[in-house]
Amino acid sequence: MNIWQNSTILTIFLLIGITCIFPVLGDTQATRQLTDMSGTEITVPANIQRIVVACQGGVAQEIVIMGNSDAVVAISSMNLFPMFLKMYPNLKDLPNAGSFDDLNMETILKLKPDIVINSVTASKGNAKIVENNIPVFQAYTGRASADTIYNEFRAFGKLLNNPEKAEELITYWDEKKRLISNRMNSVPENERKTVFYTSNKDLETDTNWGVSYVATSGGINVARDLGDAKVNPEKLAEWDPDVIIIRGNTDGTYPSDDILSNPQLSGLSAIKNGEVYNVPIGGFWWDRPSPESPLGFLWLAKILYPETFEDIDMVSELKTFFKQFYQYDLTDEEANSIISVNA
Repeated sequence: MNIWQNSTILTIFLLIGITCIFPVLGDTQATRQLTDMSGTEITVPANIQRIVVACQGGVAQEIVIMGNSDAVVAISSMNLFPMFLKMYPNLKDLPNAGSFDDLNMETILKLKPDIVINSVTASKGNAKIVENNIPVFQAYTGRASADTIYNEFRAFGKLLNNPEKAEELITYWDEKKRLISNRMNSVPENERKTVFYTSNKDLETDTNWGVSYVATSGGINVARDLGDAKVNPEKLAEWDPDVIIIRGNTDGTYPSDDILSNPQLSGLSAIKNGEVYNVPIGGFWWDRPSPESPLGFLWLAKILYPETFEDIDMVSELKTFFKQFYQYDLTDEEANSIISVNA
């Protein structure tokens, strides 16, 4: 074997050795493109290892379902969701780098995230992130419908390299939506329950997700053509809904006492018949677009049509969902504590 051959062989062995010693060098530099929920195409690392969550809207729930809870290095306060923190205690003491347009860029920069996840509504905050050469993924955060949210699930599946789990979640949604739709075929249109969905004592209503939520559950939102607005008692009396559904406040309380004690509302059929309900909170609010929304659909369908959905066991439904998607064995006691918000 001549000198040239020896040199060539030595070079090959050196290259192999370097590749073995530094196998991830190429991976850490690899990037890929995807489109977020604002329609913006972004460039992200091939393997995301450090995530700052700067919004809610079910984003943290989507991340853990895709199997990436350990990648989160900062997160907006999740104190409103004690069940979620019980399931993922590693998220409890993480830094809070702010949320939406109110960001702590100093904290974000120190954490050196691969990506920041924020809202489509936070244009100022997103601009700050991009100015610092950090990719930002914009999530719907409440701007989705029961159908368009599938786009977000698939985007998170792609972002976090777990498209299979995203499709599994979508399949679960389809199954529950189809179950409700099939059952509602037996309920004539003129027997469908009317619903007023409100968020505070001023009777403010949400007709974005609110219409989608109520309709998917088999009800008719009386404010469906109004747009997001406050409803005066006179208008609500004119509608006289069969059922009033109340969402939780961002401070963890429900305005149900204020509504029930309001003398201007005492003549409403829903109040006289005891048909006023607070929406439960599991790992997230059930009446917001998030992975858990099908539980909210089933719960509301059962509220509106107890005989049609008599066989639906909400404890069993909760335990199945939490095991399949949160990898958590929910106890009967925990499930009942979630549902008993109206007890």
